[in-house]
Amino acid sequence: MTPRRQSGPYYCQPRPSRGFSLIELLVVVAIILIIASIAIPQLVRARMAANEGAAGETVRSITTASMAYSSTWGNGFPATLGTLGGTGAGATCDLANLMDPIVTTAPNRKSGYTFGYLAVGPPVALPADCGNAGTNSYLITAIPILVGFSGIRSFCADEAGTIHYDLSGAKPTTQSACESLPTLQ
Repeated sequence: MTPRRQSGPYYCQPRPSRGFSLIELLVVVAIILIIASIAIPQLVRARMAANEGAAGETVRSITTASMAYSSTWGNGFPATLGTLGGTGAGATCDLANLMDPIVTTAPNRKSGYTFGYLAVGPPVALPADCGNAGTNSYLITAIPILVGFSGIRSFCADEAGTIHYDLSGAKPTTQSACESLPTLQ
């Protein structure tokens, strides 16, 4: 006895499932690409904003460390950015151990920015326990490594403690050039 087969215009024999069709896969890939094209520029902008915020805060930290160095060691402001660094438990006039070694050692880069410290003015009288004489003033700079990718704005500050920024990402070379820029709020 053989089973009866139904036939007719309304009966469809089910096909075995073989996965997705090419068109279904292309539609899914197209949707993913559309979402990615919307999300990736926002992600890059958020990353640049985070880098700029970190750079501004690091400039503020260098300014604070320079003030602490001046009041602690009586040697004016440090002669180099490396003077603010140091590792280990002991702090000296030449390695004050006030800053993160990532910022104070070459190439002085952190969060997509390169930091610079320029001693300005004549050296102060050298205290007995110091190897390098400090100075009366300084200029701190923070420049994006790749303008438009790691950040847009550059930052600078001097001994007055006010942080300034430049929308072009250019490095200010003098204190007067820095002070002529808009201040960071």
